[in-house]
Amino acid sequence: MSAGAIFVFELLGTATLTLLGCGVVANVTLRDTLGNSGGWLLVNFGWGFAVFAGASIAAPAGAHINPAVTFGLAVNGQLDWSLVPVYLVAQLVGAALGAAVCWAAYKLQFDTHDDPANTLGIFATGPTVRNAPWNLVTEIIGTFVLVFWILLSPGAASGPDGIPQFGNAALGYAAVAFIVIGIGSSLGGPTGYAINPARDLGPRIAYALLPIRGKGGADWAYSWVPILGPIIGGSAAGALALALPAV
Repeated sequence: MSAGAIFVFELLGTATLTLLGCGVVANVTLRDTLGNSGGWLLVNFGWGFAVFAGASIAAPAGAHINPAVTFGLAVNGQLDWSLVPVYLVAQLVGAALGAAVCWAAYKLQFDTHDDPANTLGIFATGPTVRNAPWNLVTEIIGTFVLVFWILLSPGAASGPDGIPQFGNAALGYAAVAFIVIGIGSSLGGPTGYAINPARDLGPRIAYALLPIRGKGGADWAYSWVPILGPIIGGSAAGALALALPAV
């Protein structure tokens, strides 16, 4: 596949990811919505199915929709390093675009929300207890689980007597949605589980630029954590998976 085609599919897939992911948080957070106060589990399911939708659209390009996955695959030797910048730019642009479309969908609810200064969390992650080194550790761990699972998840193979064994491949990208829901439910509480630098940085940039009435700051002082943590976690997962003996 050409670099241009990779760019288009990754952009569209990542835009879908943040449109639906930021959308579920907006639905839970903003006052005049039918999902207001829907809770953490609704957010987790919304993000999980956002991954499913985004990955399905980006399938022709390999369905990374996440720089941590891109780095993990490159470190693991499954992706040519020359293509990494194409994926990263497409993911960042797509993530910002999807977040902007999410704002458009909820524009009236943003206008009538009773706490507009605290709407950054609809777009970007933040810690419940602010301690950058430990917040970084949390993001590394969550992303490691995601990318390590992606790399080692059993795919379709021919079993004994030629009987096919489909493994997780039978679930398609729904399997990834399940693991994202699991990570959010188990490890997402401390930092909001970015586990994806583009998913956090793109919407954070969009939030800084969008004309949201009464909005607060974009918290740039924290923004490096959900960028660096997932890159470290994804790269570590790629390296460990590469070092494991073949089975």
